[in-house]
Amino acid sequence: MEFSTQVRERQWTTIAGYGLFVALMVAGYYYNITFVQLGLIDLGTRLVGMSETAVSMWMAALALVTLVVAAVAGVTMDRRGWSTDLRTKLRLLFGVVCVQFALTLVAPMVRTVPGFGAWIILASIGLGVGFPVSFSLAIDLVPVPDRGYVAAAITAIAYFLANAIPLSWSVDIFSRLMVAAMAPGILVLGILSFANVDRLDSIIDALGVQHETYGRGRFCYDDLIRTRSLAFAIPVVLMFGVFFIDSLGFLRIIDTPSLLLSSWQSPEFSTRLFIAVAHVVGAVMAGVIYANYSLSRIFLWTFALFSLTHVMYTSDLRFAEVLPAIAGDGTSPLNPALYAIAVSFYTTLNFAIWPDLSTPETIGTHSAIGIGVAGWLATFSSTALALYFQAADLTLLSHLNVVQALSLLLLFGLAVGLYVNRMIELARENGGASA
Repeated sequence: MEFSTQVRERQWTTIAGYGLFVALMVAGYYYNITFVQLGLIDLGTRLVGMSETAVSMWMAALALVTLVVAAVAGVTMDRRGWSTDLRTKLRLLFGVVCVQFALTLVAPMVRTVPGFGAWIILASIGLGVGFPVSFSLAIDLVPVPDRGYVAAAITAIAYFLANAIPLSWSVDIFSRLMVAAMAPGILVLGILSFANVDRLDSIIDALGVQHETYGRGRFCYDDLIRTRSLAFAIPVVLMFGVFFIDSLGFLRIIDTPSLLLSSWQSPEFSTRLFIAVAHVVGAVMAGVIYANYSLSRIFLWTFALFSLTHVMYTSDLRFAEVLPAIAGDGTSPLNPALYAIAVSFYTTLNFAIWPDLSTPETIGTHSAIGIGVAGWLATFSSTALALYFQAADLTLLSHLNVVQALSLLLLFGLAVGLYVNRMIELARENGGASA
């Protein structure tokens, strides 16, 4: 790790960059996994009075608009040179946080469907601009060898807070918490973006030139990775598959009271703490694997963990159907804990992979497409499929069987693809040796 060397050499400006990036990404991700993903469902169903189906459709609209805005914002950043201008990115992020602060503050007051729709559109614009801007900060603030570890730290902190803090999944609670947390963040970003202080300007200037050293991603090698190349398209497709599997399974799990109340909304603090610790363990494991092994290894681990997770969930449900007296009403806490480890794996990968597939000239576009397609488009697609399953009255076991089959299919497909690719490489090497 370069971080330990920088500590020994007392490079405090660079170390401050680490801290700034981790703080911004933890805050942003915590906001999305709590207020956006959970709070909006409560807002739409309980306060506005819409059906879960209608709310899910609005969430799908949020995903699609966010994807479009992110793509436009990312391309604009690269073409205008904003991707390499740290101060411009901090100012854009300041504007995004101000918009989100205002939306978070007024969210509990929304009571009509048009108001909910307007809130969704405005939130989509903020999220769409925020993703490429925040992810592009990695090329300014985080050295390439440390990105896996930094991504692990972000994942561990965000998920630990989200699971260990005993909060009701209510938009009112989330709103008060996020408003209190965002207020000092706005102040800090405002100072970093606009304050004319010599000492602060020198720090921003020093951090702003680090992209010349840190900008070229780990997986770029000798050739630049183009947006239309297989080197970029394949990770996007694989990440799409991961997000799709996670969302499709999680949507049904949290809609099943027996599974939800025995895990993420358990009245027992020890259960929630167990899941929070599992997230930390998964993040640390993923960070170490990412930093020391090939990209394919962590994809294999992620698909394998999701496959095992859903095999365990479906096995428990089958056992309960056959022997209900023995199975009882409770579910094993190992299932959500293993699920948490799998989620931490792909989340860690998601924070690190897009900067590592980019250069300073492509980070805006790559992060926008990567997060937009793999994250938001996958969420939209899985939401639509979950709605179809709901309309078809698909049982819990049947729903999770589909998720299990998809995860096993992706795991098998990735393994076969890696095997075939290795065989082709060996054939070329042997052919070259023979020649």
